[in-house]
Amino acid sequence: MPEVIFPGPEGRLEGRYHPQKERDAPIAIILHPHPQFGGTMNNRVVYNLHYAFHNMGFTVLRFNFRGVGRSQGEYDQGIGELSDAAAALDYLQSMNPNAKHCWVAGFSFGAWIGMQLLMRRPEITGFISVAPPANMYDFSFLAPCPASGLVINGAADRVAPPKDTVTLVNKLHEQKGITVTHTQIEGAGHFFEDDELHMKPMIGHVDDYVRRRLTETTR
Repeated sequence: MPEVIFPGPEGRLEGRYHPQKERDAPIAIILHPHPQFGGTMNNRVVYNLHYAFHNMGFTVLRFNFRGVGRSQGEYDQGIGELSDAAAALDYLQSMNPNAKHCWVAGFSFGAWIGMQLLMRRPEITGFISVAPPANMYDFSFLAPCPASGLVINGAADRVAPPKDTVTLVNKLHEQKGITVTHTQIEGAGHFFEDDELHMKPMIGHVDDYVRRRLTETTR
């Protein structure tokens, strides 16, 4: 998998870019958890999401937010990180001008950034939001939510409690024209620690959902 360095708002950003042979392959960007709590693009959930999308025929980019790994800059409370995500999407689109679909997937803090990116970029046709920290961050900007997507979390998540995720999903359900699908993985904590019991079922749901959406014509 080629390492890439591309320009961000505060200097260089480090990523991993995994292209497909087909020029019109769909594209996906994967966003990592909180930089100040050890979140990087090599987080297990992010890594597994990356390969899930690639195995479904997507050209995929994951990257380190500013101040993480070899990415320049420093943590910016989510404001700069949203700009980083927009720059990463610009880069991915510049390399793949013929892509028919554009998806964003994020885990934890990355899910919050991903949902904000969704509001800014009308070309995003679907989203995956893994363990969105609805207890820590305000998601009220999703009014209305512009695209359909999947929210998935662990039923035993103590970092981002399921009840807050359910409240968030219920708010999104009230909107017309989109469908937000919600799945909980029984017994899973925030990081889907057990590969067989938690990670594989979570990735399986993502795979099923995205494959189904790619056969549909609606947003």
